[in-house]
Amino acid sequence: MSEYSIVRVGNEYIVLAGDKSILRISSRRRAVKIMTLAADLLDQETVQQVEDSPSISRDPPVAREKPELP
Repeated sequence: MSEYSIVRVGNEYIVLAGDKSILRISSRRRAVKIMTLAADLLDQETVQQVEDSPSISRDPPVAREKPELP
């Protein structure tokens, strides 16, 4: 995950992810709240991706049907 920071520029607060500006808002409290919610969602998405990822074990073998002869 990227490093997030909030900087003040004039009357606005800018949320930075690394060195990229991703959000501009007038309230520092709202910026912190939005970034906290976004981080929580990203963490939940990461957990879901890990749970959905394929396991190391093999799938059970599947019996193939033989074609019927006329």
